[in-house]
Amino acid sequence: MKQIAYSVVPMLSVRNGARAVEFYQVAFGAKEVFRMEDPAGSVVSRLSVEGAEFWVADESPEHANFSPESLGGGTARMILTVPDPDAMFAQAVEAGAKVVVAVEEAYGWRLGRVVDPFGHHWEIGHPLGE
Repeated sequence: MKQIAYSVVPMLSVRNGARAVEFYQVAFGAKEVFRMEDPAGSVVSRLSVEGAEFWVADESPEHANFSPESLGGGTARMILTVPDPDAMFAQAVEAGAKVVVAVEEAYGWRLGRVVDPFGHHWEIGHPLGE
């Protein structure tokens, strides 16, 4: 039997899954690894940014899955570690993310924070000295 590794991979609930997938592809260069779509257009998609995976799905209140838009904010921030935070940050803003904190050196990191059009906050950076 194949050994299964432990991992934690976020699934982001959004109001428009298809549009969110397109945003993450432009903003972060995400590749769609898996996709399910129902006849009504709801999407569940697994995305990868250079091997860093996350899922996106249309919110489903009947299953207690709500987007930050429905909740009036999120309960978690995504931390995207990249070699060039300045370039990725600029790319995300160009794609439609809003600046929360500009990229700077703080807490031992080169780091900035954006909020995407779906209400999810992304800290984009890398530890200094790496």
